[in-house]
Amino acid sequence: MGTAEREITEPVELCTGRGRLNPAAVGWTRTPLHRANLRGWGRTKRWEYWGIVTPRHLIGLTVSSLDYAALHEVWIRDRDTGVEHGRQAVVPLARNTVLPERSGAGTVVGRAGSLAIRIEQDRTGSTIGARLPGVELDLTVPLPAGHESLGVVVPWSRRRFQYTVKDPGRPVSGTLRLGDTEHRIGATDSFAVLDHGRGRWPYRISWNWAAGCAPGRCLQLGGRWTVGTPLTENALFVDGRLHKIGTELAWEYDRGDWRAPWRVHGEGVDVRFVPFHVRQSRTNLGVVASSTHQCFGHFDGWAATEDGARIELAGLTGWAEEANQRW
Repeated sequence: MGTAEREITEPVELCTGRGRLNPAAVGWTRTPLHRANLRGWGRTKRWEYWGIVTPRHLIGLTVSSLDYAALHEVWIRDRDTGVEHGRQAVVPLARNTVLPERSGAGTVVGRAGSLAIRIEQDRTGSTIGARLPGVELDLTVPLPAGHESLGVVVPWSRRRFQYTVKDPGRPVSGTLRLGDTEHRIGATDSFAVLDHGRGRWPYRISWNWAAGCAPGRCLQLGGRWTVGTPLTENALFVDGRLHKIGTELAWEYDRGDWRAPWRVHGEGVDVRFVPFHVRQSRTNLGVVASSTHQCFGHFDGWAATEDGARIELAGLTGWAEEANQRW
């Protein structure tokens, strides 16, 4: 299989001195190598999103800056009872928000009233802490030796571009306290997925994203937002090794019934996804609006490695989503 996309193997600056896209930054990586030295105001978007799946809970944490506002969120769903906890907060001018230039290095901070998220990152991994009334989350996400992640720079133009790191299947352990009840999170049956984003975006954009994980196998798929560019956001991971998928894929799902099975397929991939929970979120601040359907469920089907071997994907758990942004 393989891919004709350019693999970057040395550290590189995302932008030129004038804040335009550095042509040498366009490509993909197996480990974070880009420094997001972004300049300019108003179209710059930065975020860290961690999605965590445990046998008992679904967890999402977001720290983000849209320049003129920050949007931070903690969301937790009990898979057994359906009870949800969390809070979303908007902070004008992204005050008290810290998002480093490099993925996996430095401190991430998002604060808004009683909501506080802090992520410490270094070469050994990340620690994640979140606090809001009735919720305390403390997690350790180590970086295993030889672990690979998918970094991609997608160029719409010299002025509009995105650097993303998608890192599925990270081991995670720690505690989640809800009220007076403490839940232990164990690395043997839980996983974390990182979505690190830095770029300068058009006002309107839509995307699909799917991530599924099981021991020794992970799948990362993206769609819509990369169409017409020389890069895709698609990869298969086997025992921590990345196998890049260099073609755009077809996404088939029913917007009238988000719980109906999805299919994502194309050269080297044929995946079926069956949701067990649909999370719908909307934000409308006038000129800024967001609508996302994030469907959690199970995958089956197959994807091919770089040498053409088919890897069966039955048993993967994760999500598939459609997001529409006006920002």
